Amino acid sequence: MGEIARTWWRPAWLFSRRVGVALLWLALIIGIAVTVNVVGIRIVGGIDGWEHWLRAHSAHFLVWRHALYAVTAYGWWRMRVRLRQREPGPETHRRLLRVEIAAVVTVVLLEASQLLRAG
Repeated sequence: MGEIARTWWRPAWLFSRRVGVALLWLALIIGIAVTVNVVGIRIVGGIDGWEHWLRAHSAHFLVWRHALYAVTAYGWWRMRVRLRQREPGPETHRRLLRVEIAAVVTVVLLEASQLLRAG
């Protein structure tokens, strides 16, 4: 009983190398985002100037987001083809379809929120 109780609160996947690498990448990306914002605020002289600069360059960020969506969709498509070859069953198709619908809904909601905030 002691062994079961000890492994319940310490799942093995939490301490795996893949999780550690993913968390390291996440921390790096968040650190870069925070650094860019802090440097931007200091360069333009304050938060008001930074918000003005972001609004003035919103079209560039729109193009950037759409480029990221396109690259992500291409990578997803390649992964989907390989997965369908490896697992041709109908359950795999349904699982992929659910994820694709969720991803499209998420992107539409994110872009709609950007439009509502800008307008």
